[in-house]
Amino acid sequence: MTFDYESVLSQAVTAVRDEGRYRVFADLERKRGSFPEAVVHKNDGSTQDITVWCSNDYLGMGQHPEVLEAMKEATDHVGAGAGGTRNIAGTTHYHVMLEEELASLHQKEAALLFTSGYIANEATLSTLAKLLPDVVILSDELNHASMIAGIRGGRCEKQIWRHNDLDHLEELLAALPADRPKIVAFESVYSMDGDIAPIGDICALAKKYGALTYLDEVHGVGLYGLHGGGVAERDGVLDQVDCIEGTLGKAIGVMGGYIAASAALVDAVRSYASSFIFTTALSPVLVAGALASVRVLKNAQDIRALHQTRAAHLKVAFEECGLPVMISESHIVPLFVGDPVHCKALSDRLLNEFGIYVQPINYPTVPKGTERLRFSPTPLHTEAHVEHLVRSLDTLWAECRLARGQSPIDAIAAE
Repeated sequence: MTFDYESVLSQAVTAVRDEGRYRVFADLERKRGSFPEAVVHKNDGSTQDITVWCSNDYLGMGQHPEVLEAMKEATDHVGAGAGGTRNIAGTTHYHVMLEEELASLHQKEAALLFTSGYIANEATLSTLAKLLPDVVILSDELNHASMIAGIRGGRCEKQIWRHNDLDHLEELLAALPADRPKIVAFESVYSMDGDIAPIGDICALAKKYGALTYLDEVHGVGLYGLHGGGVAERDGVLDQVDCIEGTLGKAIGVMGGYIAASAALVDAVRSYASSFIFTTALSPVLVAGALASVRVLKNAQDIRALHQTRAAHLKVAFEECGLPVMISESHIVPLFVGDPVHCKALSDRLLNEFGIYVQPINYPTVPKGTERLRFSPTPLHTEAHVEHLVRSLDTLWAECRLARGQSPIDAIAAE
């Protein structure tokens, strides 16, 4: 009798369904020039006009005319694909220009492109862990899964420090030998809670104890700083961060990831990282679009300012309605639900009854009991969009008899 593979796999999926955290992908079709409006295709063949409230295309750059035109021109000029890995046939002039632009953006000597931000983190951290003898990586407890995967892949010692807790970080650093290689790995904006790391203070501690700093800026690039260089640029500490990792798929509005660092660090990762060496390069069409986007955002302080205004407005609107918005110092606006079944039901009803698309955020993305709806206001969301969203949530909160006021997480933190 052979092993029943299908039964085991089906049981695994059933377990996720029973916990109320089974994920269903909405079949979306964005409308060019009408962001954040889109169309959802349903299983019965019908369609519905919706407003997207959970896109990581934070500034709508995936719809920007200059980005679209650059991609069209690249298609006409060089065709669709890169033609292979970067080592064999996949390095195009677009790749070279974008890496130079990203290095300049972060005030570093060099940059290196990857097919995603996840791969950038996984490849870089695992490679550094293997190249630096007996290195220990000190990782913030809320670091992204891609950073965790990279550290695990490097098979080095890992120490986890309490989220944004400088005292705990220093305690761990001080206990390590002064001459032992160390990397402090953390993020700028933590995307589920919306809080921001004290980058300058972390870098100062790292320097005091002879550690490299590795900063994930994926939710900060394009959105903060005079030129969109991220929170590190906003805080004036770009020169203190040894390696910055970013994405081209969020505020940049296209696809891909990258690191920016010293020429030696970038060259070492380029030469040793398997997931870079053996992966087909990003299409030059995508790279051309990202290049145009970065150049636009370097001079788009007005767009960044409007983005922050929209986020602040939404937080106030939630608070005034008594909805349990979680405290966030960034552009992320999380609304506490605290139950996976309710979270999924709210998301479904918002979509089907009110034409509002926001995905439920359940375990394992966030801890059990902290389930939430995560809203991403953009400069292109209008006052009418906000009013419709708040009215819809107010109705559902009343019908579902959900708690209002301060979120339990913030209430506990305030005690």
